[in-house]
Amino acid sequence: MKVILLQDVKSVGKKDEIVDVSAAYAHNMLIKKKLGVEATSQALNDLKLRNKHADKVAEENLEMSRQLADSLKDKKVEIKMKTGEGGRTFGSVSTKEIAQEVKKQLGLDLDKKKMQLVEPIKALGVYEVPVKLHPQVTAQLRVHVVEG
Repeated sequence: MKVILLQDVKSVGKKDEIVDVSAAYAHNMLIKKKLGVEATSQALNDLKLRNKHADKVAEENLEMSRQLADSLKDKKVEIKMKTGEGGRTFGSVSTKEIAQEVKKQLGLDLDKKKMQLVEPIKALGVYEVPVKLHPQVTAQLRVHVVEG
């Protein structure tokens, strides 16, 4: 019996997959526990429409990420740090501080977890911080650390 899975089922398949299982397993386990529905023509059509909609949304998200990456290309965020003798900084700049300054200076909400700093910034200067906006789009954010 063909069944469309509504959730991931261990050792059977992933969500929205069409699997072939025994009729007893389908009725007693999958359909009864609402883990799947019988693969009728209407259910298959609904699955096709859901997949089309998901593809359209994914394409829109990709396009928005590309536009945001283009807009970040020529912008700069300035962060002020306290310094001691010889221009040595107290502490370091983390992704949390960068995200706060981006929101304050540029008005954009960037998730600090998407910023890919290899190590915290501990000196004055200009740094390129990669920001993963989408699995296919990584933008470069210019961060200028100045004495303040």
